[in-house]
Amino acid sequence: MAGMGKRMRPHTLTIPKPLIPVAGKPIVQRLAEDIVKLSQEKVEEIAFIIGDFGTEVEARLIAIAEKLGAKGKIYYQHEPLGTAHAILCAQDSLEGKVTVAFADTLFKADFVLDESKDGIIWVHEVDDPSAFGVVKTNEKDIITDFIEKPKEFISNKAIIGIYYFKDGAYLKTELQYLIDHKVIKSNEYQLTDALQNMMKKGTAFSVGRVKEWLDCGNKDATVITNRRLLENSTGEKLVSDTVKITNSIINQPCFIGENVEIINSIIGPHVSIGENSKISHSILTDAIIQTNTHIINANIDNSMIGNYVEYKGDINELSIGDFTTINYNV
Repeated sequence: MAGMGKRMRPHTLTIPKPLIPVAGKPIVQRLAEDIVKLSQEKVEEIAFIIGDFGTEVEARLIAIAEKLGAKGKIYYQHEPLGTAHAILCAQDSLEGKVTVAFADTLFKADFVLDESKDGIIWVHEVDDPSAFGVVKTNEKDIITDFIEKPKEFISNKAIIGIYYFKDGAYLKTELQYLIDHKVIKSNEYQLTDALQNMMKKGTAFSVGRVKEWLDCGNKDATVITNRRLLENSTGEKLVSDTVKITNSIINQPCFIGENVEIINSIIGPHVSIGENSKISHSILTDAIIQTNTHIINANIDNSMIGNYVEYKGDINELSIGDFTTINYNV
């Protein structure tokens, strides 16, 4: 999660993208929870590979790991030198069974991880594979080739960014080989090059499939992911007991955090509101509102609004970062 999150600006100017909340939880927390659920064995450690995010963010990440019963560790990628380089930054944690995940993707799955396999690479079938890295497989669902953004149709099995390795030390050796021999493309060391080498040496990578792949790469995709998570939140408590609702309608599903106040408004469906926010005389649908934000006299749809925002007006679609004040006179 060391990237700058440029496609999610202005939100990532003040917070790393994986800590942006969807349906009431940070993206990276949901991803960690889902991986822990898949594991047959206890997850002993969760390592976060980050940029210079500051001590407060690091403390939040360690707390996420500890809440899941694991030790949290922080590693740094100081230069954007690609996926293989990023993973190798956590080389001290590459021992034994290892799962690697890129923290801007979420998934729905109903299986248990088969830890006896050499490796598993999760894929999802897509309509347009030209925008993704894809895999070719044989009749036993073993991967035979990796292709990055194919210009002609070769496969529609897109790699979603979640990988399992039975032998983390072996992965570390192959990643180090790329660095030592400067196996580099477009100024980056790519994980797929290490996977190709491992495959040539006999590692059998199986295909793993998920029921749904949820992207958090940009504002529109994240709003859609928020919607899908709310729709599938059966059994989760979504509305805090401390919410104050006056002369308002809540169209579920919605997440509403601690100490939120809603006055003369229609909220939802598919809205998430962070703690200590206040919504009045407004209509909100398909929106993520973060913490300590005040919205008045607004009609908002397909939007993301940051922390400590004050917004008064009437615009239909927004993407507003933290600590912003807008007074729109109509």
